[in-house]
Amino acid sequence: MEASILIVDDERNVRLMYRAALDNIFKVDEADSAAKALEMLGVHHYDVAILDLRMPEMTGLELLEQMNHLAITTPVVFVTAYADVPNAVSAMKFGAIDFLQKPITPDQLRTIVKDILVRHLPEERKTPEPHDFDHFLRCAKRAINLRDFSAARSNLISALEIDSNSPQALNLAGVMFEMREEFDQARRYYGRAIKVSKDFQPAQANMRRIYELFHFGSSEEPFNLENH
Repeated sequence: MEASILIVDDERNVRLMYRAALDNIFKVDEADSAAKALEMLGVHHYDVAILDLRMPEMTGLELLEQMNHLAITTPVVFVTAYADVPNAVSAMKFGAIDFLQKPITPDQLRTIVKDILVRHLPEERKTPEPHDFDHFLRCAKRAINLRDFSAARSNLISALEIDSNSPQALNLAGVMFEMREEFDQARRYYGRAIKVSKDFQPAQANMRRIYELFHFGSSEEPFNLENH
C-alpha cells in the first residue's frame, strides 16, 4: 500500500517543492495552515506529516500539541531554522525527534520520510529481521516518538549491550533523558558519546545546546539526532 504523506506549510512554493520531492514515491496531500491540517488528520490516515514550525495563527508546535490531545499518533518531521531551537526542544516533549534544518534538499526529505516509514511500519507488515544493533536503535526511536520511554529504555539497553561504545546509541539515550527533562542524565550520556568519539558532532551539538539554554536562556544550536 502506498504511504500517505501530509505536507503542512503556509507557503505555496515550499509545499510545491516538497511535493516534487515526494510525489513520485508517495501519495501526497497538502494543507496551507495548521488548522486545515488538524481537520485533515482527523478524517484521513497519514503515515507521516511534514510540519513547518513557524506558521501564522497556529504554529507547528501548537498543531503537534493538538494532535497529542486528540490522540493522533501520526509521526511528524519538523522543518526548522536556527532561531527555532527553543521550539524544537519543546516539540521533543511531545515525541518529536525528527528535524530538518532549512534549507533542505529533496534527498534529505526523502531520506527522513523513508526512515520514519520503516520505523513505524505496522507489525503485520514487517518482514522478519535479526534483532541486531540497528533493530534495537530503530525500535528505540519509534518508542521515543510514541513517548513510550519504558520501551525506549529497554531497546537502548539492548543496543548498548551489543555495542556499549556506540556514540549513536549513547546520544539517543541523551535525547530520551532530555525529553523526560532529566537533564543531568542527558548531559551524562551526551558526554559519554563525546568521550567515545570526540568528533561525534550530534552529541557535541546537543551538549552545547543544553549548556547554552541553561546558562544563557537561548541557543542557536539545532537539535541533532544524527538522522541525516
